Amino acid sequence: MKVIFIKDLKGQGKRNDIKEVKDGYASFLIKNGYANVANEDNVKAHNRELAKEDAIEQEKIKECEKIKDKLSKIVLEYKVKTGAGDKVFGTVSTKAIAEELKNRGYNIDKKNIMLDNAISSLGIHNVKIELHKKVIAEVKVSVSKE
Repeated sequence: MKVIFIKDLKGQGKRNDIKEVKDGYASFLIKNGYANVANEDNVKAHNRELAKEDAIEQEKIKECEKIKDKLSKIVLEYKVKTGAGDKVFGTVSTKAIAEELKNRGYNIDKKNIMLDNAISSLGIHNVKIELHKKVIAEVKVSVSKE
């Protein structure tokens, strides 16, 4: 029997998958709310739902692209204390970058800021920010002496 998964089920299927399963297992999946029967009406409804979700996703991507363009023009400036040989005391972390972006009106979670290590040297650094799985923005971070 063909079923449409409506929830992820580890090792069996992901949401929106259409799979052929044994009748007894299909009964279990349907009874427990993991799937619906893949008859003609349900498949049409499923396709309409996928089209709606795709349209929403495309809208999110467009919105993220606009934010990406704005972020590419921004330079975040940090003044840090330095010691002998311009050795920086402390670092500029994802938290500090997220706070500065928030002060400028961008609500970006620090988990979306991609830094291998906190910034601990003077100069201009390019920092990548994941706005969406398909949209990666880049912002410049300038670190200078106090």
